[in-house]
Amino acid sequence: MFAETIFAVASGSVRAAIAVIRISGPRSGPVLAALCGGALPEPRRATLRRLRDAEAVVLDHALVLWLPGPGSYTGEDSAELHLHGGRAVVDGVAGALVSAGLRPAEPGEFTRRAFLNGRMDLVEAEAVHDLVSAETEAQRRQALRQLEGALGALYQDWADRLRGILAYQEALIDFPDEDLPPEVEDQLLASLRAVRHAIAAHLDDAGRGEKLREGLFFAIAGAPNVGKSTLINALAEREVAIVSDIPGTTRDALETRVVLGGVPVTLVDTAGLRKTTDSIEAEGVRRALARARDADVVLAVVEAGSPPPSDLPDGALLIANKADLGRPGPDGALRISARTGLGMDALRARLADAARRMTETAGPPPLTRARHRSALLEAAERLAAAEQAPLPELRGEDLRLAMRALGRITGHVGVEDILDTVFSRFCIGK
Repeated sequence: MFAETIFAVASGSVRAAIAVIRISGPRSGPVLAALCGGALPEPRRATLRRLRDAEAVVLDHALVLWLPGPGSYTGEDSAELHLHGGRAVVDGVAGALVSAGLRPAEPGEFTRRAFLNGRMDLVEAEAVHDLVSAETEAQRRQALRQLEGALGALYQDWADRLRGILAYQEALIDFPDEDLPPEVEDQLLASLRAVRHAIAAHLDDAGRGEKLREGLFFAIAGAPNVGKSTLINALAEREVAIVSDIPGTTRDALETRVVLGGVPVTLVDTAGLRKTTDSIEAEGVRRALARARDADVVLAVVEAGSPPPSDLPDGALLIANKADLGRPGPDGALRISARTGLGMDALRARLADAARRMTETAGPPPLTRARHRSALLEAAERLAAAEQAPLPELRGEDLRLAMRALGRITGHVGVEDILDTVFSRFCIGK
């Protein structure tokens, strides 16, 4: 399908004992044979070979893999070179590949070819990126489940069901004189409604899959000098924020990434909330309030012995800091001392539990991307319109638009599938 043969260092640029160069395209075999001295190794069997450039200069002793298509990652003839990881070795082999007419791959080009050659759908291709980017065990599990096709299979099942519904609808349009029983249309509408309800249930997930993939935001908010900066340093277990007795030290939102309950969480230390005539501090307060509104969890910090804030956000976790001074906390507050560590284990456990509850899913795999959500919302809207369509032709068009929206998620958009279903289920030549 592709005329060019590409290559890339698949193991990254970090110095290591082994570097892997991946090759894909129609000239993979001839180039590999030339590097190895004229003979291709046995397919899919790692073989130790001496690699030489066009002038017969030895470049490396490497393990090579010959992966003929279509049973390769990209679906094309491919190869892998497992080299010693020195920069001079990698550069020498890369130079030999360029001299042989290959070009460096663009970002994501191997996976793009895999999709275009039918080796995976778009949902699985996105999962490859998620798996490479996974920071936590929970993210890894979600990406693997998506890569194994669970999410794509769910969307494809809905598309297949809609294809069958559309086939019935086309029959009602094309054969109005066949005196089809009224229950045919009743069954059609019931099936349509069932798919719409399934999509609606999938959408009603509080964004759990997206939150796990992208991570949560927890904002630490409160008045100046209640210990917010000390708290973020304690949770991050490193010096993130400057700690000072001077009120208003934190002027802007400071962020750090931690893992809580297997979920990546960005902790945000915000400016102290108070009225001020300092324009810079006032801007910090405005940003702090905005972050608190957008956060998944707000850690509302007060000083032990002080009353809770009157404008405590819904669902906020009330924390009474400086409990080591012996003062009681407000009712319902978690008493801690970020300075001495008192109550910090309990706080971490509460935060980890909150992170898990916001991202845990049961049953079908969750939505993981805004792109999927947008397409599913469009599909649900078209199905709702199809239920209310006054004419069968309009219903058929709404069904086609719903199928097209689903097809955009997986990359499977076409008319031939509908035609195949119509001709296989109905005696069109009658």
